[in-house]
Amino acid sequence: MAGARVAPGSAFRAGPEEEPFLVLRGTMAGSGVAPKATALKHRRTALERVEKFISGTYFLDCNLRGRLFGDACPLESISCCETPHRIPYHVAVKQEFRPIKVGDSFGCTWHTCWFKVELSVPKEWTGKEVHLLWESEGESMVWKNGQPVQGLTTEGEKTSYILTESLKGSDPHSLTLYVEVACNGLFGAGKGSMIAPPDPDRKFSLNKAELVVYNRDVHELLVDFEILLDMAKLLGEENQRSFQALYAANQMVNLCDVTNPQTFPAARELASSLFSQKNGESQHVIHAMGHCHIDSAWLWPYEETIRKCARSWVSVVRLMEKNPEFTFVCSQAQQFEWVKNWYPGLYATIENFVKEGRFVPVGGTWVEMDGNLPSGESMVRQFLQGQRFFQQEFGMLCQEFWLPDTFGYSAQLPQVMRGCGIQRFLTQKLSWNLVNTFPHNTFFWEGIDGSRVLTHFPPADSYGLTGRVEEMLKTMKNNRDKGRVNHSAALFGFGDGGGGPTQEMLDRLSRMKDTDGLPRVRMSVPDRLFSALEEEAAQLCTWVGELFLELHNGTYTTHGQIKKGNRDCERLLHDVEVLSSIAVSRRPSFPYPSAQLQRLWRLLLLNQFHDVLPGSCIQLVAEDAMRYYTALVNVPSLGYCAVQDSLPPARPVMVTREADGSVVMENGLLHARLDAMGRVSSLCLADSKRESIPEGGWANQFVLFDDIPLYWDAWDVMDYHLETRKAITCLLKPLEIAQPGGLRGSVTFSLRIGENSSLLQEVILDSASPCICFRTQVEWKEAHKFLKVEFPVKVRSPHATYEIQFGHLQRPTHWNTSWDWARFEVRRCLSP
Repeated sequence: MAGARVAPGSAFRAGPEEEPFLVLRGTMAGSGVAPKATALKHRRTALERVEKFISGTYFLDCNLRGRLFGDACPLESISCCETPHRIPYHVAVKQEFRPIKVGDSFGCTWHTCWFKVELSVPKEWTGKEVHLLWESEGESMVWKNGQPVQGLTTEGEKTSYILTESLKGSDPHSLTLYVEVACNGLFGAGKGSMIAPPDPDRKFSLNKAELVVYNRDVHELLVDFEILLDMAKLLGEENQRSFQALYAANQMVNLCDVTNPQTFPAARELASSLFSQKNGESQHVIHAMGHCHIDSAWLWPYEETIRKCARSWVSVVRLMEKNPEFTFVCSQAQQFEWVKNWYPGLYATIENFVKEGRFVPVGGTWVEMDGNLPSGESMVRQFLQGQRFFQQEFGMLCQEFWLPDTFGYSAQLPQVMRGCGIQRFLTQKLSWNLVNTFPHNTFFWEGIDGSRVLTHFPPADSYGLTGRVEEMLKTMKNNRDKGRVNHSAALFGFGDGGGGPTQEMLDRLSRMKDTDGLPRVRMSVPDRLFSALEEEAAQLCTWVGELFLELHNGTYTTHGQIKKGNRDCERLLHDVEVLSSIAVSRRPSFPYPSAQLQRLWRLLLLNQFHDVLPGSCIQLVAEDAMRYYTALVNVPSLGYCAVQDSLPPARPVMVTREADGSVVMENGLLHARLDAMGRVSSLCLADSKRESIPEGGWANQFVLFDDIPLYWDAWDVMDYHLETRKAITCLLKPLEIAQPGGLRGSVTFSLRIGENSSLLQEVILDSASPCICFRTQVEWKEAHKFLKVEFPVKVRSPHATYEIQFGHLQRPTHWNTSWDWARFEVRRCLSP
């Protein structure tokens, strides 16, 4: 110890050649008692001390997080088989399996790899909680005895399957499991970014596979620390409760010896004493509901969604078995039907939880459809098919419409909802507005006929919360209807690509049931939330008209062939039903094709999902959609006959070429003049001579714009694209008369667009028709360009009228306010 120096109140750290010795602290002379340590008033060091104590990155060798897992042992053996198909369990287990080890790669995008896992639990682990720890790329599902038992995904923070919560000597110690791994992530397999096209050559890896002892007491203590740390950081330095949480967490670190679990109860008791301090009666109430928004198709095909549902919902079932208060809401009847058909055992378990009121079907529609593009009849059919399914399967009708992720909402929806027996609505998508902040979270939404529905936007602006303090505080603080209502929803669980809630989320929320300084959080269901809101509804505001999303305007035009297929099939099903009804009325013995029509309608309704019909999906999904449309339109013909043109028209069409090269088309009702490039320079009524085209203007003028959004490539058209307008003036084929007149007259021309594209258009005028038809074919080979056609009219009006489902609405033609100019790209719904 030679050369050692000790100063009062200082710690000694031995040098390379020095032996360590006891640290001496200054004490009061003669007292004989060491003074009690006092935490210094240094907020930053106390916060960082607690952070490092539970960090998953720093000091894992000596902090609490590093003790989450105890002993580990390797698996007896792992073998696998790979297939490009999504094969069921009974087929997979009959395949030939080859050995594989941790660190190996497998598969390529959209393939499936089945792993056979043989394990043996050490007998000395008796009394301990034992997990299969499985970390691989892709989405996994564990199968036991022929049934799915747990979904696993690193992205969804589920990487272990609980083999037993307390190993008994009588339990079987040897076991064979199967793990089905889909070679795609929660968000598909984009190359370089989430929304990029899938990488077909991507490989997937098995990173960890072993048996571990799980220290549940460490887990519980970690959650305690996490909640206290977040309270300390987020309640702010001006808040007394922030410092109480900080000092409690700091003292818990002092109490914990990570090598001695017997010190943990004292720390947990300290945390519990702080969590048990209650709120006042006026504190905001949050209705927490488990949620797992699963896009029926998006960055993955329909077939993969079936497995996403199973992986997510079986995990929910496991959580419900362990957590009696846990409730979960789930929309989209189509997904219930998928699970019923493909996973009947899982579906039977779900049915039991539905009866208990814990697994709650919501929404009442077949899928979470687009809110603008489907026809009025299709919207009604969404509710008809959805509610019919829920009533037949569960003996219930949904009381609320659930559409959290659609790109805007038609002003007709309140009337459709009320007509279908629904008076409540939940969404959150308008929180994505790019320009204006929507002024309400809870309000009445009024449709074009005066129908009103009670509407709630969860104030946390998300349907995929993780149960953290920050999210609960945002839910309370972001409520734009303070003083009017004191209840809000909080939807927690990984979503979009599935995943759902985790045990950690539930444990966090359980500590916030009624803790002073935080909003009061209770596990709830939609009916309880909306009933509470209805009791406070007297002072709520009303929003009249459409709920316009100021983003994703490009979804009105992206993948135009999907939109055309949807409208064609809507018309077809309408015609089949009308003709079948006529047949029944004329011959009662005619077999009305109810079952076939329901199947076809449900296929069409599936394609109206809010990432399919808008075109915001990968090409693989678009191909599926077009294949479904083809199946819909392949209806056998009932015969045909020729119609003779026996009578000449009373006022035939005349198409003549003028000396200046222009062409005049007229039919006694309309008079139109087109120049050599097909542009309409004049369009007027024959009798009144009233001109529709402004002087010096051109209708049918094709223009090209840049189409480079901020991020969402298939979704967005930004306002600045209007600054890049370029008129199309390159003529490939000048205007020619195709049909000179009679019953029909027409002209054709062709233009070059950009570097590689072209269009061919036929302009048609029929006898006795009050309108001109423009039939356009485009060979499109451009990237990040936007083709439009302009039709300026000689009309001055502050508003324009647009057709929507079963009605119309008016939008301003000026940009007086930010609400006006945010609608620079709008849509209308043409009747089928």
